[in-house]
Amino acid sequence: MSETDLTNNEALTLLYREHHSWLLNWLRKRLDCRMQAEDHAHDTFMRILAARDPYAIVEPRAYLTTIAALPEALAPSPEQHIIILATLQEIDALLDQLPAKVRSAFLMSQLDGLTYVEIGQRLGVSDRMVKKYMAGAMLHCLTAEL
Repeated sequence: MSETDLTNNEALTLLYREHHSWLLNWLRKRLDCRMQAEDHAHDTFMRILAARDPYAIVEPRAYLTTIAALPEALAPSPEQHIIILATLQEIDALLDQLPAKVRSAFLMSQLDGLTYVEIGQRLGVSDRMVKKYMAGAMLHCLTAEL
């Protein structure tokens, strides 16, 4: 085993430890079946293991949800995979331009499926402020030049 393989294995192990539980809970909410959620989470990490350098993943949760939402038969070709990764990197750069609370609110809404009230509680702001954060984030995304 080469040093690169060991490094990639360590990175994948870290990715798994830090995000597997979150992905499993995210899938459980959407599938409403614990066994299917476990299967999808396992398949997601197996697909990453087979096709990805874990160090290159910038936004792990966004990446994991994208991979987990794709059925095996609809998994992207290598060319599509490159386009998807480039798009995710553009989205990451776009979100990086937002203030921290706005970005956090947007990600909690879009990835975690939290309500504005739940987001407000986590960020220590009112749900009205969360609405303003979301409107600002969406406007930023719509008007951005990529």
